Amino acid sequence: MFNTYKPQSMWASALNIAELTFHSTVREIRKGHKNAIVGLLLNMLQALIFVGAFYAMFQVLGVRRAQIRGDFLLYIMSGVFLFMTHAKAMGAVFGAEGATSSILKHAPLNSIIMIASAALASLYTQVLSMVTILYVYHVIGNPIEIDDPIGAMAMFLLAWFSGIGVGIIFLSMKPWFPDFARIAQTVYARTNMIASGKMFVANATPGYILALFDWNPLFHCIDQERGYVFENYFPHHSSIWYPVVVSVACLVLGLMAEFFTRRHASASWGAGR
Repeated sequence: MFNTYKPQSMWASALNIAELTFHSTVREIRKGHKNAIVGLLLNMLQALIFVGAFYAMFQVLGVRRAQIRGDFLLYIMSGVFLFMTHAKAMGAVFGAEGATSSILKHAPLNSIIMIASAALASLYTQVLSMVTILYVYHVIGNPIEIDDPIGAMAMFLLAWFSGIGVGIIFLSMKPWFPDFARIAQTVYARTNMIASGKMFVANATPGYILALFDWNPLFHCIDQERGYVFENYFPHHSSIWYPVVVSVACLVLGLMAEFFTRRHASASWGAGR
């Protein structure tokens, strides 16, 4: 009797957590805007502004001929989409409900469910925006040809996962050092505007410049992404395993710090702030 009850209890708990995560994810998606469609359109508009700004910059600087052989706009979008996915995932996780949030006083909600919901909501929005923009460009612009769609999607998910890892590190610091965590998160996000490598090709960049960027897991994700997207590009200065190892390490350290914070959390931490 005991052996048959335990699996049922585990399955019931798993289904309960999945249901809570689903409803929390919907809540996170609708948090940005009351109308989900308007929120999606605003996110797409932001991506289009990034693409248009970089396209105009490359045209003005006259460096288009130095990029990867293939669709120039697809080259720009391959960097912008991963950059936005990484940044949005990090920002969503950093802004997730923390250990001292009032909503977590309602069992069985916990900080892990809220972090997962924020990350999934970010992924949903970014995937939907990317697919819509690529479809519209494919229909009214140039037909899109991706050399390895599965590999390209894997790098997209890796950029999202690395954003979660970095976001959890900043989130775990927020209850203890709120101002420092907020400033550090902002500095990292602004640094990634250049350090992500979305504006240049790693194979065509001198080694002394690459040394300034190869610490960044997003740089490796974007360079590997272009290797899967374009048939004639083979990344030589980036690795798939580096962002995987860094992301897992950040995730483990961040969750350990989050568990420690949860045990020592106090509602009075937010007083006066």
